[in-house]
Amino acid sequence: LIFVLIATAAVHTYILHCNKHKDQQILPSPSSIMAQTNTAPIKWAQRSDSLYITIALPDVKDESIQLEDSTLNFTGTSNSKPYTVAIEFFKPVSSEESTYKVLPRSVQMHVVKKDQEDEFWPRLLKDKAKEKNQVKIDWDRYVDEDEEEEEGGFDMSAMEGGMGMGGAGAGGMPPGMDMEALMKQMGGMGGLGGAGPGAGMGDMAGMMGGMPSDPADDLGADDSDDDSDDDLPDLEDA
Repeated sequence: LIFVLIATAAVHTYILHCNKHKDQQILPSPSSIMAQTNTAPIKWAQRSDSLYITIALPDVKDESIQLEDSTLNFTGTSNSKPYTVAIEFFKPVSSEESTYKVLPRSVQMHVVKKDQEDEFWPRLLKDKAKEKNQVKIDWDRYVDEDEEEEEGGFDMSAMEGGMGMGGAGAGGMPPGMDMEALMKQMGGMGGLGGAGPGAGMGDMAGMMGGMPSDPADDLGADDSDDDSDDDLPDLEDA
């Protein structure tokens, strides 16, 4: 009888415990959350003055790219999966002069080296072990250091219209500034001689067409209009 009472009490306690916690949501641990984020694969090539880095992910959305003089941090989604990149460069780079562009099959970056007179880097990352697991050579853009002068720089056609990663954007213009906006600003300057705020390149070309190509030509034209012996005193009379 005592055994039956003890067993009944134990079952009752277990039922109460289950009822108390059945509605509680089990939250994932921080380690499991980190495991759900994937590390994006990287390809790279270099020249003596710059790096060409490719994050090999298609259809990247919600990207965030932060380039500092020694680190690169990237987050984004591809095929509805989150990806990250967090690397430290082998040597410092110039974030102000670097650009990137999100393409349909990858994110491509042109990163300018801080010291452009240095030799080729032996690797991209400061951490040699991390480089083996995450970074591959971009053989399509690779050249040997001895062949750089013959092969030339990177083909930058894919980077046209790229976004700035530091201060100025691609082409040295501030992010968000286009030619039309620049012309509007120039239209408000007195030195343009009447060009309105909406003056475009065609208007500017017309204005420039009315100006003499050489100041000497203009001076010569003035001289020819007044070229008359009757207006000049005779040397002997003088």
